[in-house]
Amino acid sequence: MLKSMTGYGRYEEIAGGKKIMVEIKSVNHRYADYSIKVPRYYGFLEDRLRSLMAERVTRGKIDVFVTVESCDESDRDIVLNEGLTRDYIAALHELRDRFVLKDDISVMGVARYPEIFKTERRDEDEEEIWRLVKGTAKCALDAFCDMREREGERIERDLRGRIEYMKTLADRVDELSPKTVEAYKQRLYAKIKELLEDRDIDETRILTEVAIFADKVAVNEETVRLSSHFEEFYAILDSGLPAGRKLDFLIQEINRETNTIGSKAQDVEIAKIVVTLKGEIEKLREQIQNIE
Repeated sequence: MLKSMTGYGRYEEIAGGKKIMVEIKSVNHRYADYSIKVPRYYGFLEDRLRSLMAERVTRGKIDVFVTVESCDESDRDIVLNEGLTRDYIAALHELRDRFVLKDDISVMGVARYPEIFKTERRDEDEEEIWRLVKGTAKCALDAFCDMREREGERIERDLRGRIEYMKTLADRVDELSPKTVEAYKQRLYAKIKELLEDRDIDETRILTEVAIFADKVAVNEETVRLSSHFEEFYAILDSGLPAGRKLDFLIQEINRETNTIGSKAQDVEIAKIVVTLKGEIEKLREQIQNIE
């Protein structure tokens, strides 16, 4: 089954006292390019998420966004800034002594100065955090891959339909090619007969000329190779493996054979078929750029 390189998946849940969200989106890219953004304190997740993505996504520009928020303040400690507190109390004592003020320094009075308290993040278990994020990431990745597969199915149907149409066009070229030689033979006979009037016609010379012409315009080898390329196209589609690069190469070969047929074409109808084939090739090429 083909997979599109364009996809989107998002999943959010509350687990282990944390609200976790993972969002994944991708667009076309020649190779696999991962951009993973995680919260400041969870940088250790980046490499693990990249490995998780690489197990199921082999091509595209993939952006992963992760948020991890505590549902309460259990991951923080309130810490006394002892140095600043000591300075505040010393300054209050000096104020009392210098201006002979009432000594009413108390805990609540000092606590009015918010700078004496600070919050610090409590160390968290990295493995536990990864376990929680991994579960959410897998759900987002499932949704992401499902979307890529659905789009891939639509692309595959389109590709198969175009290849079938191109096969009929190639078969038509095969039918017309011998008729082109016969038509040339008849035109050559008529022209020579007109020039020689009642004199004898050199059959051997005519047959030689026809043989030379037939060799120049013969496209049997090209149509046989086209047929082989079409079968290989189907084999790649049926393989179930990432197919974008292989199909991109194969479409170049199909284009090469089509160009050769066009350069040999001595028939208006064959020339029209070649133009149609090239149009289909461009449509195939556009679709293949979307495939993983």
